Parts: sequence; C-alpha cells; structure tokens
Amino acid sequence: MTTLKSKLQEDLNAAIKERDELRSSTLRLTLTAITKEEVAGKEKRELSDDEVLKVITKEAKKRREAADAFAQGGRAESAEREKAEGELLATYLPKQLSEEELNDIVAQAVAEARAAGAEGPRAMGAVMKIVNPKVAGLAEGGRVAAVVKKLLAG
Repeated sequence: MTTLKSKLQEDLNAAIKERDELRSSTLRLTLTAITKEEVAGKEKRELSDDEVLKVITKEAKKRREAADAFAQGGRAESAEREKAEGELLATYLPKQLSEEELNDIVAQAVAEARAAGAEGPRAMGAVMKIVNPKVAGLAEGGRVAAVVKKLLAG
C-alpha cells in the first residue's frame, strides 16, 4: 500500500527527472515540512496519511496567503509562483466542497444547534462543533466560519 508521503517522494523523483523545477521545488519543500513534523515530537515517527494531508493543507494555505501578499505588494511574478505551488499542492488534497454543498452542511448544523437550544453568540460555537468534523479537510476554516455567520444572521 502506497502512503501519501511515498507518493509525494515518487512524484518528486519524476519531477527531478523531467526537470520540472516548480514541481520538484514545491514537493521538496513539502516533504521537508513533513519530515520536520515527524521529528517535532519527543521521538521520530512516521506520519499517517491524515497527518500528511494536514501538512499539505497547511503548506497550500501558506502559498495562497503568500500569493495574496505578493499580489498586494505589486509583485505579480512572485504571486504567480506561489499560486502555482498552491494549486500543485491542492491536487494532493481531497476535492474541496462547493459553495452549495458547504451551505447545505452548515444549514443542517444551524438547525441542529437551534434545536438543541443554541441561540445568539453561543450558537456560532455550537454550529462550528457540528460542522467541523463533517468538513475537515474539505473546506477551509475561514470559509466555513463565514458561511456559519451568514446563515446564523439570516
């Protein structure tokens, strides 16, 4: 059984052979982040695929944020590069939920939380508790929170 980490390693080797600079440097950095995570605790350990996904998600988010920062700073070339790296990493992640799918999940959670008596500002936390496990890795936290706020206000 191939682990996600070994898939990244194979893809890195292929990228190096193909002289694909963008892919090889992005995958190299990501594998470094994974290794760093593996040695972060008291003892070195192998990350599970879920943990590797978390690292990739974090790395992809860093790229998006950097791309935004570069774009605002008028550094279009650097922004493009970060964006391309982020998109490359996204191909290793589960497909993100569409706006519609996310709205449906949040709407159900809002109804559930209200049925359980959650009202006002406390409702946000109650709804997030229901939603988060359902959308873990499929939608970004900020996006989820925005939809929850919108539907609670609605």
